[in-house]
Amino acid sequence: MRIEDIKFEQKASQRIYSDYMKRIKKATASLSKISQDDIYMEFNSHIFEAIQHKSQANEIDSLLDIIEKLGAPEEVLKPLVADKKLEQATRTFNPVHVFKALVLNFTNGISYVFFFVLYLFLFGFVFLIFAKIINPSLVGLHMKDDSFSVFVLGIMSQEDKIKNHTHEVLGYWFIPAMLLAIVVFYFLITLLLKFKKSINQKTLS
Repeated sequence: MRIEDIKFEQKASQRIYSDYMKRIKKATASLSKISQDDIYMEFNSHIFEAIQHKSQANEIDSLLDIIEKLGAPEEVLKPLVADKKLEQATRTFNPVHVFKALVLNFTNGISYVFFFVLYLFLFGFVFLIFAKIINPSLVGLHMKDDSFSVFVLGIMSQEDKIKNHTHEVLGYWFIPAMLLAIVVFYFLITLLLKFKKSINQKTLS
């Protein structure tokens, strides 16, 4: 989609405007092309309409005043970009999008920190599957010999097994169990993110 840039009479004004719009493009670079264009068009329209209503004779002063009120794109667009990534993640169920959404929203509240920890667990399960393939005798669900309490989920040397009186209980079922855990955690995180997004929308409305 071709978006027409605003034309200014003074070169300095054009330069200030172009620099500001470039910063908007840079701040939204992680989003889809459609989302980038929507945000760019929204800011562009806002500047154009504000310029029309400015009665100041000095074009540069008018533009600087508008840009100052809009704020620095790097800061103003942070929550908007994070919300857009979250929307993309909950729509596509793509793990890359979900992870990016969590990273972008990490500082937006304690709930996202919780989601981030859950996602680290998910990637931990993926790591354990590969570790099990490489070192099948060392990786597994290790439990105490004299109880049903889990001692270690992960890698444990033979020396540590003997020292702590543990044994691996899942054997060849370890990888299927981790795959099941990955599926459960993934859908749980994504559904919780969708639920969180719906709460945010209700709060804003």
